[in-house]
Amino acid sequence: MAADPQKVRFGIIGCANIARKVSRAILLSPNSTIVAVGSRSLEKAVAFAKDNNFPKSAKSYGSYDAVLDDSEVDAVYLPLPTSLHLRWAVLAARKKKHVLLEKPVALNVVELDEILAACESSGVQYMDATMWMHHPRTAEMKVFISDPQRFGQLKAVHSIFSYNSGTDFLNNDIRVKPDLDALGALGDIGWYCIRAILWASDYQLPKTVTALRNAEFNKAGVILSCGASLLFPEGELATFYCSFLGNLTMEISVLGANGYMRVHDFVIPFHENTGPFYMNANTKFAELSIGIEPSPTEHLVKTELPQEALMIKEFSTLVGKIKEHCSGTEKKWPTISRKTQVVVDAVKASIDKGFEAVEIVY
Repeated sequence: MAADPQKVRFGIIGCANIARKVSRAILLSPNSTIVAVGSRSLEKAVAFAKDNNFPKSAKSYGSYDAVLDDSEVDAVYLPLPTSLHLRWAVLAARKKKHVLLEKPVALNVVELDEILAACESSGVQYMDATMWMHHPRTAEMKVFISDPQRFGQLKAVHSIFSYNSGTDFLNNDIRVKPDLDALGALGDIGWYCIRAILWASDYQLPKTVTALRNAEFNKAGVILSCGASLLFPEGELATFYCSFLGNLTMEISVLGANGYMRVHDFVIPFHENTGPFYMNANTKFAELSIGIEPSPTEHLVKTELPQEALMIKEFSTLVGKIKEHCSGTEKKWPTISRKTQVVVDAVKASIDKGFEAVEIVY
């Protein structure tokens, strides 16, 4: 049976583990489906389609090129190692395929600019696969930190993302290989922390970025953990820490003149359909300083679809508008992606320069 032409038809390029989650999301989203998957071996593509319950009509290919040459494919999801993004994202755009690109999106902003230029030239939609941006909790948190009475002027942001996957990961995973994902922890998980900081600051870029001197590397020189401080034009300060060597932690803390917000699971909610966050507003010490008033409140934000399916739904909505109404591409997502990459580059440059401050040039 042919795929519903009203749905955006995805091709999956590569069978990375994260592609299992995103494939499920494509099938959960009401306006998308999977029509093809490609791997470097046909056998792997066939097994991946079967193991992940692809539609029986979905085609399996033994090459990435075959997915891009399939006329039924409207959009591609690219979960390849970062070193391969430039080649395959540009080629996808040139073949008029809309591009959902796994993060980190590129090894540097020069590569990303080439990808974005190809997407712009071909009139195809680009989005990076930063899933938490699409959870309804993210929008509700934004309402709070944008409230001048309850939150006030932004003062500071701190974010942590770490996980410890053990010795096999540190020895064999592509994220610790300099020829595959040379940015290591900075690209894989620091990306989320930097995006969180930019999100909290309304995507204003910092003036300077200074990497902290606690960075750790493997024998190949790939970053296993690092942190940085970011100084913004109005004096706001942000810090982050990312690590392949620490217990699983996914936090954002945002401080305002009048309020404070914290979320403990911003990257992947502890529960798929519920996302909590905590907030204080206009808090004071209680009498005799034996407590605080008012007490912090917990807000639970429910969602029928998991955040990755909401990401696919939004991306597919944008693609559908282009397909059906010849509308232009949405520029918000390329802009946000590029700003994130600029800060990633600045952190890497600061590390390479002996942890000196690096000025942001955009």
